[in-house]
Amino acid sequence: MATPLTRRAVAPASWASLLAAAALAWLLTFRGASGMTPGPGTMGRGLWGFLVLWGLMMAAMMLPAVAPFVSLYLRTLRARSTGWVRAARSTGLVLGYLCAWEAFGLVAFGAAWAGGELAARAPDAAPWAGALVLAGAGLYQVTPLKDRCLSHCRSPLGFLLHFGNRSGRLRDLRVGFCHGGYCVGCCWGLMVVLVAVGVMNLAWMAALAGAVFLEKVWRHGKAFSLVLGVALIGYACFVPWHPGLVPGLHMAPGMPM
Repeated sequence: MATPLTRRAVAPASWASLLAAAALAWLLTFRGASGMTPGPGTMGRGLWGFLVLWGLMMAAMMLPAVAPFVSLYLRTLRARSTGWVRAARSTGLVLGYLCAWEAFGLVAFGAAWAGGELAARAPDAAPWAGALVLAGAGLYQVTPLKDRCLSHCRSPLGFLLHFGNRSGRLRDLRVGFCHGGYCVGCCWGLMVVLVAVGVMNLAWMAALAGAVFLEKVWRHGKAFSLVLGVALIGYACFVPWHPGLVPGLHMAPGMPM
């Protein structure tokens, strides 16, 4: 049985670098959210502004959980590269990983825009749509595809044995992007939840970031993933009668259209 990578398997330098980058991303996200309340739509941002914000959010939420993978990749580089070369290659790996989440940001932008339109034009139907989104995300947590992607994220050694020997200038970006694809497959449902509760909902961002970290690193992560799915389904049951539970699909009184 595959076992998850734990903090003991992560080089201190990898943790320090990635946690520092995540902390900076959190700081910039907080500054971007200053004076804003969670609400429907893209928070007044066009596509490019939204993608910049999404990239910061994904860096803040995902980099701590990807630290074990980066550390394992660095171990494969030690015999072939040193110093700045290894640092540049690991940076390329992380950038490739974040590019996969930026690609998903296009989907998130479309979902957020559609949610804003629904909240404005069909406010009675929007809470039911939010309930379906949350229930769907919860159900995805128990599917075989989720389990497969989560197993990869928890124990990516087989992936590195297959992809780690790629050559070419962009090899590290490609490896990071492929790993990010598995991560998107694992966590896309939770990110759609973030759209439903408001893109700039910092409390939900922190909660989901913690959930992603526990899923990938904790030894009981798979069981936690199932419990999280059940919790989301339970939460969804209350939404139609309490629309404020999904501010990303609820136009509160006095909120500008």
